[in-house]
Amino acid sequence: MLLIPAIDLKEGRCVRLRQGRMEDNTVFSDDPVAVAGRWYNAGAKRLHLVDLDGAFAGKPKNAEVIHQIAAAYPDLPIQIGGGIRDEETIEAYLEAGVQYVIIGTKAVNTPHFVADVALEFAGHIIVGLDAKDGKVAIDGWSKLSHHDVIDLAQKFADNGVEAIIYTDISRDGMMQGVNVEATARLARAIKIPVIASGGITNMDDIHALGAVAHEGIMGAITGRAIYEGTLDFAEAEKIAETYA
Repeated sequence: MLLIPAIDLKEGRCVRLRQGRMEDNTVFSDDPVAVAGRWYNAGAKRLHLVDLDGAFAGKPKNAEVIHQIAAAYPDLPIQIGGGIRDEETIEAYLEAGVQYVIIGTKAVNTPHFVADVALEFAGHIIVGLDAKDGKVAIDGWSKLSHHDVIDLAQKFADNGVEAIIYTDISRDGMMQGVNVEATARLARAIKIPVIASGGITNMDDIHALGAVAHEGIMGAITGRAIYEGTLDFAEAEKIAETYA
């Protein structure tokens, strides 16, 4: 199981939000490239980047710093989400050295877009489903849709995407522990890997997720915990890798 450090970008800086609220953010660094290096040197096998401004604007806003990170660490796979709504954006990121692009709101609002890009950019498309009480949220978590997360995930799995990132937005950034039960339920329901996100606080969460990793959970994204120090990334990554 991979442990994937998150770098959330707002106005070119590395921040963390609580429950997706842009006004409730903590700045952790003014140098996201250096932060990426920190996790690379600590043993990260993949990075999770989020263009927060892009998620709300519907188009990339932090592409320059994302390109800088990809250029600085060419052998480190990067997955990027936030504001990816068209083929041109996907192509630009892939050409810059990003390995995976994450489709979120666009996937929910325009499902056939996922089928199209999963075919056009085979092996590079991940869908991010952010949910609360089993229902999918869109537009930077500002709206709750009527879509059931498992139904949508099954549809996207059939489209040929690489993985589903599942975020429980009630847990994200709150340091309250990961929703293991909901994550495992989703993993059992689909035939592609699930990446858990939201709520990882300490080593107990790594072990709890690891215990169900065999259900189809290939990785877990961690953010606030590794910045605030409740989770030692290097140590946790070594433990996560023992689970499969």
